[in-house]
Amino acid sequence: MKTFRKKPLRKASSKAQSAMEYLMTYGWAILIISVVLAALFQLGVFNPMTFAPKAPPGSCQVFRPDGPYTTSFINLEGICSGELPQYVAQFNGQSSYIYVLPYSLNTSAFCNLTLVAWSYDSGMPSSGNMGGVVGFLRSGNVKSGWDDIEYNDNILRFEIANTSTGDDNWYVSGAFKNEWLFTALVLKNGVAYSGYINGIAYPDGKYIGCIGYFGWGGIGKWDRYFNGSIANVQIYNTSLSANEIQALYQEGIGGAPIDLQHLVGWWPLNGNANDYSGNGNNGQASNVNFISNWYSGYTPP
Repeated sequence: MKTFRKKPLRKASSKAQSAMEYLMTYGWAILIISVVLAALFQLGVFNPMTFAPKAPPGSCQVFRPDGPYTTSFINLEGICSGELPQYVAQFNGQSSYIYVLPYSLNTSAFCNLTLVAWSYDSGMPSSGNMGGVVGFLRSGNVKSGWDDIEYNDNILRFEIANTSTGDDNWYVSGAFKNEWLFTALVLKNGVAYSGYINGIAYPDGKYIGCIGYFGWGGIGKWDRYFNGSIANVQIYNTSLSANEIQALYQEGIGGAPIDLQHLVGWWPLNGNANDYSGNGNNGQASNVNFISNWYSGYTPP
């Protein structure tokens, strides 16, 4: 009985040899292309926000024709349509911060305050200490202390500290890491009224008393150094409403202030630490990098 095995086997062997020759010839090229594509993906080349319009540093600012802290005829000037910033401030968690020069609001009853900032927590330093996003000293006729927004082991906290009694009031919202968050801390009539994350309120209601004046502050360092990125820090000497906080969030990371009459300071951190509120409270940056490839973890509202 005849068999016909040899011919098919030769044919299969020939195909296998051709496949091996193909892989040997083009395998390295395929591997190199895969590595290049992975690198481009990591750099954000395939992120649609990479091609979105970017606002250059200082493109939008508040104009005060009568000088700092005046409120007559003030308005926004420049490109203020909420475009993404070209840069954000990056902090190393060890030695970088922005010091904001001392100033006074010249009021005897500063009972209302709003702190606003966008932040991206990259993970705490090896020491496990907390890192402050933004914080400012208060001092005066009733209470002294500080108010700040910070992370502690990726837990976002809103802190109201009272140096008169030694009490620290913490507002723990949840665990966050490697995502951009919009945060706001609102004081109303001497009370820690609410902390906000992405426009959602986390009310508390701790009494802290009215403030004689607002002193110096820091960005990226309050208690401990911050490890991550920060953008669009705003301070108001009024209690913004829930609707106003939601409106700020909906503007996105490149949004402009919404209450110019009560705006104290505005640091977009888009390439520098300058104050674009028209009040001249420029920051002094130490070991801060302003990076352009910051889009990972940011989802537009």
